[in-house]
Amino acid sequence: MGYSQAEKAASRERVLGITARKVRAEGVSRPSIADIMKEAGLTHGGFYKHFASRDDLIGQAAALALAEGEAKMERSARKNKEEPGTGLIEAYLGKRHRDSPDTGCALVTLGAAAARGDQSFRQAYEKQVRSYLDLIADLDDDPAKGRAEAMLTLSALVGAMLMARAVNDPEFSDELLENVAEQLKRRESESPSTVA
Repeated sequence: MGYSQAEKAASRERVLGITARKVRAEGVSRPSIADIMKEAGLTHGGFYKHFASRDDLIGQAAALALAEGEAKMERSARKNKEEPGTGLIEAYLGKRHRDSPDTGCALVTLGAAAARGDQSFRQAYEKQVRSYLDLIADLDDDPAKGRAEAMLTLSALVGAMLMARAVNDPEFSDELLENVAEQLKRRESESPSTVA
């Protein structure tokens, strides 16, 4: 009995992980239950042993996708110990992040869906926005300035990544990432006395 419960839990986690990856890459409307279950190596009929509905699965997967990005952002910020903000900016606005939406930050993919989503989806999205703001603000020595700068930085990161993924011209996409990264890093390197 314990083995079957453990197996059921592992299957549920596998379905959630696959769905979180698909939600990051495709948004919340595209992944079908049949495709998800097939990729998980499970039958379509077994879905309801794990989730009440497709909306239940998508909501949980979206929350997981949002939360998974936080650890990546923390690691990116810690790579450059002298300028942690620079490490975060470079990783977030890198081509690798742009070209791997299935493992990237879900704030980019899920923003519009969260705005139209139910209360629990909006709460999960807001929780991650607040968490990212705290992470970015903590990189600044001045908490008041840090919070305002964090809002600007996070908005620029998410907006630039959204546009870079959405445009058709690869060179223009690269230009968006590079120029926004350059401007954000310049702000990071400015001394507090030169910031208005």
